[in-house]
Amino acid sequence: MAQKVTMRYLQSKYARKEPITMVTAYDYPSAVHVNQAGIDMCLVGDSAGMVAHGYDTTLPVTMTEMLSHCKAVKRGANKSFLVGDLPFGSYEQAPQQAVESAVSLVKEGGMDAIKLEGGSASRITAVKAIHDAGIAVMGHIGLTPQSIGVLGGFRPQGLTSEDATKLLEQALLLEAAGCFAIVLECVPSPVGAAITSSLKIPTIGIGAGPFCSGQVLVYHDLLGMMHPQHTKVAPKFCKQFAKVGDVIQEGLAKYRAEVSSGAFPCHAYTPYRINPGQTDLFLKGLESKGSLDAAQAAASARGWEETGER
Repeated sequence: MAQKVTMRYLQSKYARKEPITMVTAYDYPSAVHVNQAGIDMCLVGDSAGMVAHGYDTTLPVTMTEMLSHCKAVKRGANKSFLVGDLPFGSYEQAPQQAVESAVSLVKEGGMDAIKLEGGSASRITAVKAIHDAGIAVMGHIGLTPQSIGVLGGFRPQGLTSEDATKLLEQALLLEAAGCFAIVLECVPSPVGAAITSSLKIPTIGIGAGPFCSGQVLVYHDLLGMMHPQHTKVAPKFCKQFAKVGDVIQEGLAKYRAEVSSGAFPCHAYTPYRINPGQTDLFLKGLESKGSLDAAQAAASARGWEETGER
């Protein structure tokens, strides 16, 4: 991308029916990669709680933690459109609380927009209040991880005609309240297609089929970056476009083996040299102070530099 992605750019892609790309990332290095790959949007998700902090759910994530992640991503991605998640407990109590939290993510975290979960009446009110405050809002319905206590766990949604119709109604209400886009998570493709067709704003699917206006996956998931045990609980909808985790494990194993054997660091990775004359003065100084063991160690190291033998 030659320029910063803006709301107008996203709207133009949507109007041309070009799929919108979004990746969830949490730190500076991943944000740099997302930015360089030309991904349209980068979501700083509260899923950081599970992926980056090791929590079992997203519920423990705080505004302080989200702000830290947002700031790091902002420094790494100067072109992608940035969306920050409002964490659980930061917007449910009252519209004013929602606005204050949204302002923090934009003003302090550097986000271009915020995302909140749910389509209940209170969420619609919160969306409208945040939108009226001049902040772009992305909705999120279907599987909403912050509501797993009510949903009964991480389960797909919209599996009955009644539930699917309710999701469509929620999407229409979120659009009317001012959302510029809506994430559809873990819903059957006919439901995702119906909602997408009914709206005049983009839908971003995650486990919602190919008929959404765009797609989002978590950085670590799509790159196969997590440890082997993580693959047992990886989402069924997530395709691994690389197996970075395997490369990481292999690299760490090689590092451990070379350090253990003394092969690392070798000459190539010991670049700093002291002038021979200064080495002599250093050795004499050690000996004069009675530091004979230190002098012997330094002399041996100099010999290694010269011969490569330890």
